[in-house]
Amino acid sequence: MARMKVVVIGGGMAGLSCAANLSQHCNVTVLEAETAIGYHSSGRSAASYIEPYVNETIFALTNSSRAFFDNPPPGFADAPLVAPRADVMIASAAKSALIDAYLAKWGRLCPGLVEIERREALEQVPILRSESVARAVADPNVLDIDVHGLLHGFRRVLRANGGELETSSRVESLARVDGQWRVVASGRGHVCDVVVDAAGAWGDQIAGLAGVAPVGLVPKRRTALLLRCDHPNVSRWPIVHEIESAFYFKPDAGRLLLSPADQTPSPPCDAQPDEMDVAIAIERFEGATTLAVSRIEHRWAGLRSFVPDSVPVVGYDGDAPGFFWLVGQGGFGIQTSPSMGRMSAAFVRGEDVPEDLRARGLKTELFRPRR
Repeated sequence: MARMKVVVIGGGMAGLSCAANLSQHCNVTVLEAETAIGYHSSGRSAASYIEPYVNETIFALTNSSRAFFDNPPPGFADAPLVAPRADVMIASAAKSALIDAYLAKWGRLCPGLVEIERREALEQVPILRSESVARAVADPNVLDIDVHGLLHGFRRVLRANGGELETSSRVESLARVDGQWRVVASGRGHVCDVVVDAAGAWGDQIAGLAGVAPVGLVPKRRTALLLRCDHPNVSRWPIVHEIESAFYFKPDAGRLLLSPADQTPSPPCDAQPDEMDVAIAIERFEGATTLAVSRIEHRWAGLRSFVPDSVPVVGYDGDAPGFFWLVGQGGFGIQTSPSMGRMSAAFVRGEDVPEDLRARGLKTELFRPRR
């Protein structure tokens, strides 16, 4: 039988993980508007694997990806994709009851979560002010993820299977003609059976080009700063999360990556940090630590796109034959990419949720575009 022809729009983590898995069975071309893969959200992530995140669906997608991160297929990457990273959730006295709520929500799914003595948290991160830590929870299963290695691993699989990747290829038009999609990107035409909309924050815009109703994506800006920290053991510190997501910080190549965990709605764009968000991040950080921020070495922002229930939109649009949605992966697209890549590729091919993911309670209807 002739192999299905698929055009994937978007060369970020969602598009490449899907394309890599599809390329075993289909003729796949990935179109990326920018000059490099992972330019927007994927390349600006804090790059952590955290299991107690968002909801049970995201937990299942994350936890089922762990085996891939620990043992990727032969030839996928030249170095380990992950490294252990301690993680501590802190709460001040005024917010200490929220620790109980956090453990009640996640304790069953993540039995490794354990409350630790405040003294231990302060010893692990000596810049924390004592008044900022009334209670603390440690998570032993957090990992740092090599986003570059992961993206290029999926690209390597795609190309090994005969798939194509075209950068600087911005989609200009989409039309359904004689049962196939005609895609024009940067002046070049493509004809395919299926279009996969993995355009991230631009997902609804791509759908509009195809005459498909939007799913209501809301891109949200998140800001990050890189701070100098001369403490000799900074590289061994855990990630520190404030219980209400007022901020988080983590070691990054001998520096500290700080974010105010902002979620400001934004139009699709090449996101840039807002000065107010930068000021808020510094104020919260200095209020919780003894480190005075005298210099910001780098600052950036990225867009994380959501639908209202914070579950990815994955599946064919019922009103547009051959138009497939793969959007809404919020801030969890990297840590779920091994499972999301397999599942989305199965859906494109008309198959059900892979058996091992069904065993974790994942069902097709959870991800339907018009759910």
